[in-house]
Amino acid sequence: MRKALFIIIAVCLMNIRAGAHVVDYKNVKMHLWKIESNNAFIKGSFYMMRDGKVFIDKADNEIVSYPLYALSKEDQEYVIKKQYWVRQINDGSTAFSGVIAHPLPNVNVRLYVTAVLCVIFLLLLLGLSKGIGQKFISKDRIRYAYPILTVGVVTTLLGFNKAYRTTTATNPAVIDSAFTPFKPNVITSWDTTYFYVQSHGIPTTHGMMVGIGSNGWQQQVPIPQCYLLPSNAWSIPLKPTIAANHIPVDTIHFTRGAIAIAVNGVPIFNEHTNTGADALVAGQLDNYGGHCGRADDYHYHIAPLHLYGTTSANFPIAYAFDGFAVYGAHEPDGSPMIALDTNHGHFWTGGVYHYHGTTTYPYMIGRFAGQVTEDGTHQLIPQAAASPVRGGQNPLPGALITSCQQVGTNGYRLIYTLSGVSDTITYSWTTAGIYTFVFSSPGSAPRDSVYHGFVPCYVLPNSATDITYSMYKLDIYPNPANGIISIALNAPIMPADVKSISVDNIMGQTVFHSFSYIQNIDTRPWPKGSYVVHIQLAAEQINKKLIVQ
Repeated sequence: MRKALFIIIAVCLMNIRAGAHVVDYKNVKMHLWKIESNNAFIKGSFYMMRDGKVFIDKADNEIVSYPLYALSKEDQEYVIKKQYWVRQINDGSTAFSGVIAHPLPNVNVRLYVTAVLCVIFLLLLLGLSKGIGQKFISKDRIRYAYPILTVGVVTTLLGFNKAYRTTTATNPAVIDSAFTPFKPNVITSWDTTYFYVQSHGIPTTHGMMVGIGSNGWQQQVPIPQCYLLPSNAWSIPLKPTIAANHIPVDTIHFTRGAIAIAVNGVPIFNEHTNTGADALVAGQLDNYGGHCGRADDYHYHIAPLHLYGTTSANFPIAYAFDGFAVYGAHEPDGSPMIALDTNHGHFWTGGVYHYHGTTTYPYMIGRFAGQVTEDGTHQLIPQAAASPVRGGQNPLPGALITSCQQVGTNGYRLIYTLSGVSDTITYSWTTAGIYTFVFSSPGSAPRDSVYHGFVPCYVLPNSATDITYSMYKLDIYPNPANGIISIALNAPIMPADVKSISVDNIMGQTVFHSFSYIQNIDTRPWPKGSYVVHIQLAAEQINKKLIVQ
């Protein structure tokens, strides 16, 4: 009996202790940061990351921020490692996928349920020891009840350690890190529902169209598209849910539109074309797994594994539109890929699901593991749409594309061979949306076609020198704080100049927000730790460090 009680108490203490983490904010080391945009250096410590921006605590206690992509590659990797450390300390998550498991909100489910289970089982054991259980169990068998009940306690508690995580949410800052190596060609943002990706759909780290087989070209050419907010950006769900029925990605479902977005901003379609053919086997794809659709929109049909020439081996190369990440030959921790299920993925640390891209069929997604919506045209929704400037073209049997090069800033030249003759298509567009195609062939006069299409758009990142500090000063006191803090404005700032005040914790989560100036804020409901107070003015934002003790 004593042994059984000892085991239960030990397990209870282990589970209760594991339910809490303490962050040590002492002994923070200074780091020398390189700002690539202006080749400048600043010295300070990593403070937090939020909305794709890195907040740095300078040696003089001033908080400045830069977009992650404005930092050197080495500093970007440093930030990502720091962010991993912060996430691991706060929620125990180690996977890079960006999907992290959470218990029910505002309740330490594991702690409370563990305590309840311990009380129940202890009472049962005490009941057996006092003879109460002998009314239901014979005396010669009751000695077997102790080890059986003990095993039940241990099994239940250990099983609950994983099972209590019943809902999933996505850390958008982690998703954003996967797109960072390809910025500013892609622009990212998010709200509470979706992570948004804006791009032109044109890769900048590799060429296009070369390698399409002699029977695979439909005379379409790559034209930059406007996959932009407010209504036409690619949307990744931030709260993915495992589906009860996994819809296959095949010749019937999702034959129109994209099923995922690559981290370089290029959409990824079903591995089959709209005619049901395996696009790769049919020779319709270029050397990088892509081609152009009937809207002259460039996209991939297989996993873009070649992106690992630019990004890290343990980073995702894409995100499916059910919200789950797509990796290559390695797992998030850098280890080799383990066995895949029929969806072409598997669960990972913390019950997180992700897919893997391979060089063999189905290349990326066999079935959607998460919940998705397919409309009546066999297209996954919501998703962005391409804009055609001319009607869809027809296949050109025997044509083989040998070159596709950018000409100036608003045009391309595509060269192909047909019947031993090298022909050329040179096309360009104006800022007014006039698209001109010139077709040239040896021995023939050039002919052209002019189309009135959509007005070209531009993906403009936030300023790479987006430094959020002010020439104006304000005071927050007391700091460190353990109760009410006051925000004192100094001239020339007036209360009416303040558009909003918000406070974020070290995880980038907002714990306080006001749409106008408020002088006093109660910090007592907040856990001890480090925070950033953001004071938004009309033309700039002031950031102040706050320590709650």
